Amino acid sequence: MNRRSFIRKASVAGAGVAGLATLSTPALSQNKITWRMVTTWPKNFPGLGVGAQRLADRITAASGGRLTIQVYSAGELVPPLQSIDAVIDGGAEMSHGAAYYWQNKSPALAFFTGVPFGMTSRELSAWMRYLGGQQVWDEVYDQFGLQGFLSGDTGTQAGGWFQKELTGVEDLKGLRFRTPGLGGKVWSKLGVAVTNMAAGEIFQALQSGALDAAEFVGPYNDLALGFYKVRKIYYTTSFNEPGLATECVVNKKKYQELPKDLQALVRDVCQAEYDQVASDFAANDPRALEVLVTQHGVKAIPQFPASILSAAGKAAAEILTEIGDKGDAMTKKTLDSYKKALNTVKLKTDSTDVQFVDARTKYFKL
Repeated sequence: MNRRSFIRKASVAGAGVAGLATLSTPALSQNKITWRMVTTWPKNFPGLGVGAQRLADRITAASGGRLTIQVYSAGELVPPLQSIDAVIDGGAEMSHGAAYYWQNKSPALAFFTGVPFGMTSRELSAWMRYLGGQQVWDEVYDQFGLQGFLSGDTGTQAGGWFQKELTGVEDLKGLRFRTPGLGGKVWSKLGVAVTNMAAGEIFQALQSGALDAAEFVGPYNDLALGFYKVRKIYYTTSFNEPGLATECVVNKKKYQELPKDLQALVRDVCQAEYDQVASDFAANDPRALEVLVTQHGVKAIPQFPASILSAAGKAAAEILTEIGDKGDAMTKKTLDSYKKALNTVKLKTDSTDVQFVDARTKYFKL
């Protein structure tokens, strides 16, 4: 896949923005609505960008054109990490990204993407759908006039790309590493210089030396982004993003103005895409990893050294405890709901799923 074909940033064309305004009057007069979706993903980006476009296409098709979603990839209408602001300010009706990108607005938002050593994607969806997670998330986004829906699932993400193998915590001091969310806070506590940047900016930062290391999602995306061209050491399991969820966020006032059937359509398509994207990554991550190793000379290492994992686990617990002790009321409420759900759902994971996978690895060959 040609990396440049989807990470090249489009300029924001004034004529294009002006053209959007001409759509609204005739659309409304025919009882048809056109919404703009801004995303944090490059155009045609595997899994995530493709999932955002498919979500939009499904809503448009299933509504018979009553609700048409126009997709703007990263940089086409607004910079990628300003997508949520466009929805808040009215420049767009929807955004597609990851909630932890906006943790500067509310630390609670990080919990709806991924928590270090926290829930797997299956566990996270159980919290959201059956154990109160969606209700808490609604309260968080009510503060900004937004409505959030889970819209994609990458599964457990990769640990990242490094210049050399890590032998222990001492190798982390001063390391310049791209990684977001609560996981970024854990790495920072271990002495890493953490930064966040959009997908299309990471390769150049690695190539120039502005970054020493980076993680994004996993083999499917990382192959497309071309990280193997500038780094060859690849840790394939992350502790900081055990079950990442993407989100589709809608202007709540606009959402509530929709007819009830279109509200349900948006909600249900987002849920369908959460599951669709999960299957996409499950099918294509292993194939991409094989290409990275056999065709591009990447050294894939399954796990970080035990000393790093131990220090990271301690740091994660300290960070979450500090949130519980000193966080704002909404973030503390989110943490309490998350902890209660985790202690429920991990009973099955630990007693059943982990035991099965361990037995399959040891005793079964096909």
